[in-house]
Amino acid sequence: MTEIPRSHPRYASLVARERVAKGVKDGITSTQGLIAQGRGEAFDYLLGEKTTTPAAEATRAAAAVLLLARQPTLSVNGNVAALAAEEIVELSKALGAPLEVNLFHRSEERVKKIADLLRSMGAKGVLGEKPDASVPGLDHARALATRGGICDADVALIPLEDGDRCEALVAMGKKVIAIDLNPLSRTSKKATVTLVDNIVRAVPNLTSEIKRLSSASKDDLKAIVDAYDNRRTLERSLEEIKAHLDAFSRQA
Repeated sequence: MTEIPRSHPRYASLVARERVAKGVKDGITSTQGLIAQGRGEAFDYLLGEKTTTPAAEATRAAAAVLLLARQPTLSVNGNVAALAAEEIVELSKALGAPLEVNLFHRSEERVKKIADLLRSMGAKGVLGEKPDASVPGLDHARALATRGGICDADVALIPLEDGDRCEALVAMGKKVIAIDLNPLSRTSKKATVTLVDNIVRAVPNLTSEIKRLSSASKDDLKAIVDAYDNRRTLERSLEEIKAHLDAFSRQA
């Protein structure tokens, strides 16, 4: 990976870019994942490359939903593995929830490499190498699921996800938490809770919120969930983008 000085003003963004590129070289990430990373990076620019107030509130709601879940599961694809493998494993441990590898551009070799990477970070019982179920309504590899994981989960965290799978999981009656920098995407609009934030910030923030709320009562957690409005969160995220652009225009 290219050595990037910490003094570089684009340090975090350039490191993320290098991680995805390395993921492709290592057989973790698909080449199409490079395009997805670039699209997400563009939206991060528009949001000011920070966790906005709406994103922070969505993170709190997501933590409450996960803590109330009977059987949560965390989905991992190639970009998630390249960008936040260690962080997603820490989230899994904090929540006591399994990780399940799920890929659109699936090969058994890639699935194994990602599962091995997660295990090397300390993950236990990684799922996805031997799918034994299917998500109704999907006609591609993303339909593959595992009993005891995504198939039986009542809450699924799906970072950097395709809209059709998000929609299909919601149709199954699951609560879906998305991490998506694009507030206009189908994933963002169909999810129960959407974190409009960069995954490298969102996952550690979510882990911190889960730890902070772990001693909260069920009634308190339900109150957080009941007060949350995902549509309003997306609207406010668009307002954040507009405010950031307006501020730039005033400086120009």
